[in-house]
Amino acid sequence: MHADLIGLGLAVLVAGLVARLARRVGLPSVPCYMLVGILLGPGTPGPVVVAHPEDLSLLAALGLVLLLFHLGVEFPLEQVVGGGRRLFLAAGCYILINISAGLLFGFALGWGVPEALVIAGALGVSSSAIVTKLLIELRRLANAETPVILGIIVIEDLFLAFYLALLSPVLSDADSPLELVREIGVSFGFLVLLFAIARYGAKAVAKLVGSREDELLIVVTIGLVVLVAGLSEEVGVSDAIGALMIGLVISRTSYKERLERLVLPLRDVLATVFFVAFGLNIEVGAMGEVIVPVALAVLVTLVGNIAAGIVAARLFGFNQRGAANIGLTVLGRGEFSLILATLALDAGLDGRIGPFVALYVLVLAVVSPVLAAQSRHLARIMPDRLLRSNWTYVREETISTSCTHLDQIRVTDTDTRECAQCRRLGSDWVQLRLCVTCGYVGCCDDSPHRHARGHAAEAHHPIIQSAQPGEDWRFCFVDDTLVRAPLGSPRKK
Repeated sequence: MHADLIGLGLAVLVAGLVARLARRVGLPSVPCYMLVGILLGPGTPGPVVVAHPEDLSLLAALGLVLLLFHLGVEFPLEQVVGGGRRLFLAAGCYILINISAGLLFGFALGWGVPEALVIAGALGVSSSAIVTKLLIELRRLANAETPVILGIIVIEDLFLAFYLALLSPVLSDADSPLELVREIGVSFGFLVLLFAIARYGAKAVAKLVGSREDELLIVVTIGLVVLVAGLSEEVGVSDAIGALMIGLVISRTSYKERLERLVLPLRDVLATVFFVAFGLNIEVGAMGEVIVPVALAVLVTLVGNIAAGIVAARLFGFNQRGAANIGLTVLGRGEFSLILATLALDAGLDGRIGPFVALYVLVLAVVSPVLAAQSRHLARIMPDRLLRSNWTYVREETISTSCTHLDQIRVTDTDTRECAQCRRLGSDWVQLRLCVTCGYVGCCDDSPHRHARGHAAEAHHPIIQSAQPGEDWRFCFVDDTLVRAPLGSPRKK
């Protein structure tokens, strides 16, 4: 027993130290935990701190359960519902493109139908933790496309519950098609029951777990979460679904904020055990035969994400930079891919899934932050015809919603097609800009006299709009960025 404690303690300690170093260079922590498990496990030459990874199975299962439970607790249901039809359409297109590409790729590998479904989910669902961390570190929280990115990953989380409900019966290896249909019906029936409890039973659950003392609140809640997760597993549904759904129930009670705070440290520690345990079960020697499939999978994911980013940008009227930011920011894969791989391995599917998903997540963990930070290069080569507006002049510029001068927008259209000052001087101009405060039309910064900028400085009118046919972008000279109102805000005419 003491040897097991030493091995577990050393693995978690090393995982934390490695993750701390990785944070300094902008890399996410989840792949670090998994990498430590791989290096310290029995499948890798060198020191072995946990000789029997199966001994950690219960702790790893608790980590998975708490990870999904906390996700359910913090799920912003009102934000998703209030996002409107375009947000659901953008998220639906993202999921459809990436899941379909992943499924076709899974079938192309020829590992089997259940394996293809697992690979589809692993390739199709991005990591909420990695995406959120990237938005913070890249300082893009005020970007116009950020609410769309957050909406996509939130709706992905909701989709995950349905996907797991579909996948669990498939992984159970039913004896006949009728048995498979019955198990799928049971899974979705249980999911509907949990949704009904989330909708109508929140008050009853609040009375069950409620307490003024933090200790009793967390103890009773964790007991309920583990019980529901176990019942989910008993009826043939993944324990992850039960944990996610009971989290949704708790999110509708008055104890949401307290439990979100109390569960977080416990979730972080046990989730680390889950990721480390996953790595402990990976044999490095098996990664050699999946290097080519992983390289192709990364390429498929990159193409699918860029395509989904373009679709979302068209729906919301963003420029090339917005499309590139969406596609490359949601590129990271992490905890959900590992959860699906764990379910596959527990079900006895092709053993190559473990090394495949592990290497795939590790590669994207390094690639996604780099590509997201350099999104302007993709924006530079993205054709205008892919988007609804002609954004050629400012295709690489970020659009911000944090400008404090949007209340000065009073004029949004003009019939003027010349720079009057340039005409009087007998000079030519390149493009025209409209002052949205007073309606003045002047030449752009690429013109010899830059009359639009001069007017803005003299009149203290900060925002201009392109007066070129087919363009409607706006730029604030004070904030030095493209600007637009936040999603859902009425636009002045």
